[in-house]
Amino acid sequence: MKCSRQHPAVANNQAIFSDSTRMPYDQRTYRAYSASHGLVSCIAAVQETDLFISAQSDVSLQARAAIRDVRSVIEAYIQKHPDFKTALVPLAPDPNAHPVIRDMLDAAAAAGVGPMAAVAGTVAEFVGRALLEFSPEVIVENGGDLFLKADRELTIGIFAGPSPLSEKIGIRIPAKAMPLSLCTSSGTVGPSLSFGRADAVCVRARSAALADAAATAIGNLIKNAADIAAGIEAARAISMLDGIVIIKDDQIGAWGNVELVALESTVVAGR
Repeated sequence: MKCSRQHPAVANNQAIFSDSTRMPYDQRTYRAYSASHGLVSCIAAVQETDLFISAQSDVSLQARAAIRDVRSVIEAYIQKHPDFKTALVPLAPDPNAHPVIRDMLDAAAAAGVGPMAAVAGTVAEFVGRALLEFSPEVIVENGGDLFLKADRELTIGIFAGPSPLSEKIGIRIPAKAMPLSLCTSSGTVGPSLSFGRADAVCVRARSAALADAAATAIGNLIKNAADIAAGIEAARAISMLDGIVIIKDDQIGAWGNVELVALESTVVAGR
């Protein structure tokens, strides 16, 4: 399984869930080897939302239903609150909003970013938890943002674009730690809006919304390898994060409950 980044931090005017403000990134060949051994993999897509899912059976129909559900919640809220789509800073809490919206607002407030910075992780977790009704093991990937629930140990490889460390390092996740989420931001890979130049900022947290928003916020801080230490300190200041890995060029920094492992060449073969 690989962790890479394509999620939208802020949507464009044509599509709520996509962002064309950065260079195109259409390559998804990592999906060919991102499935966990022994699980059935499928793609579930609704409009711009495109999820790669591994479970004990084909859950694509159920996944598409869950995607439609979560999209309808977010789209309806944006119709009434247009700034939810475009804000680059946290918005005021809305105790009357749907739990999905409240989670995104809370995550944005914790990380200091706009709520749409949490959208890809939010969708991944919403769909993943819905699919647990149909499969006890579920892995959902949404442009590199992952919801993980498995009964075996997983190793998540980190795709870090042009860095020589890309696909060389993984994060080991024990079965007892799941469910959890890993979300990644990059300033050098993918179309997502980022004000930084990190090759990868990978955040582990129980909440995918929080991991997603935090990855975006910390990614914005990384302009060069010397900024890794500041990124680690920023992560330490955000409550409820389990850990973080930051890669810039040939340098790496990590903090918290993340076990790094070297990936064998066979793990990333075929890309």
